[in-house]
Amino acid sequence: MGTFIVHGGRRLKGEITPQGAKNEALQVICASLLTSEKVTIRNIPAISDVDRLIELLGTLGVKIVRESPGEISFQASTIDPDYMQTSDFRNKSITIRGSIMMVGPLLARFGKAYIPRPGGDKIGRRRVDTHFTGFQKLGAAVEFDTTDPFFKAEASSLTGTYIHLDEASVTGTANIIMAAVLARGRTTIYNAACEPYVQQLCKMLVSMGANISGIGSNLLYIDGVDTLGGCTHTILPDMIEIGSFIGLAAMTESEITIRNVAYDNLGIIPDSFRRLGIRLERRGDDIYIPYQDHYEIETFIDGSIMTIADAIWPGLTPDLISVLLVTATQAKGAVLIHQKMFESRLFFVDKLIDMGAQIILCDPHRATVIGLDKMIRLRGTTMSSPDIRAGVALLIAALSAEGKSVIYNIEQIDRGYQNIDQRLNSLGAIIERTE
Repeated sequence: MGTFIVHGGRRLKGEITPQGAKNEALQVICASLLTSEKVTIRNIPAISDVDRLIELLGTLGVKIVRESPGEISFQASTIDPDYMQTSDFRNKSITIRGSIMMVGPLLARFGKAYIPRPGGDKIGRRRVDTHFTGFQKLGAAVEFDTTDPFFKAEASSLTGTYIHLDEASVTGTANIIMAAVLARGRTTIYNAACEPYVQQLCKMLVSMGANISGIGSNLLYIDGVDTLGGCTHTILPDMIEIGSFIGLAAMTESEITIRNVAYDNLGIIPDSFRRLGIRLERRGDDIYIPYQDHYEIETFIDGSIMTIADAIWPGLTPDLISVLLVTATQAKGAVLIHQKMFESRLFFVDKLIDMGAQIILCDPHRATVIGLDKMIRLRGTTMSSPDIRAGVALLIAALSAEGKSVIYNIEQIDRGYQNIDQRLNSLGAIIERTE
């Protein structure tokens, strides 16, 4: 098990460039299964979740060539879908939640796909009904063995239909889109997720020859085509990492420039940090966060306590709730953090309370943070990373705290953040990685 030893209380300074978006990478890499032609993807983050998915595609028979750092070509010209039923595939795929997005492309192109129940973060119940209900409406027969547990989806052909999603699931929407692009006739998806990740996937598929309209909205029309071709696609910067760096700069009283952020795709994220009182400036396509020794949480117009809640896009992404919560601990004022989508994502706050934060966990979905205005600094402690986003929130807390902190289970952080220790050390942090 890997460990970070963090020496906190240091101000950072300099420039940092965000990695490619993890969530987009998992989708567009799976989309390469839809064609036998070469697909080149740029700005792929070197993180464990993505690396494992690429390795998994390789075991299926996809030819993988690393053209340069961050640029990889995929050619799925010789695929064996039956390999998905082997124990070797199960063992490799069960820890990667992104493996679920292989089902749509393989079902569309080969008429069958098999997957064990996907793993990933332990942040509460994360059902996959949306995916398989969509496949059933397209004409697939779906089976789930509760004793295994294992999903099977098979179809001699897929036929376009009207699908009203019961939830605006990002991965569910992406999976159904990838199945529908090769289905016969028109598929209409209503209540579709419209995050930038999904928009990017749609744009990539259109460049491969798919016919998709309504991109960027929650109503998509997909007219199936017979085949798709190759393409070259560039992944957006990771907006979760960008938000993490904003919170880090405020917590550590640092002056940081985040380069090449694709600002127009960040939605409400910059304003959400401004609501905590954090000053930040857009400079071209960069974000500049100046040194600030204090930041004060806004109230609503009537003076009532500010509430920050996650929501489907274009609302606030749930992946940043952990970072916003930890950032609020050193602000002036109070805020109610409402994590609506996952019932276990706030359970890391006990570690922040051990560090001296004033937090009331109201229930599994809500926490009230009483900002200390940096009058009482967080203190270093020993803790373990429970999931990707809570892990980086704890790392930010440790970097702002007085003294030394030890963070175990950093493999969770590595799943979503590329060489995070080296990149932050280049700004002046002191983070030691040990085994």
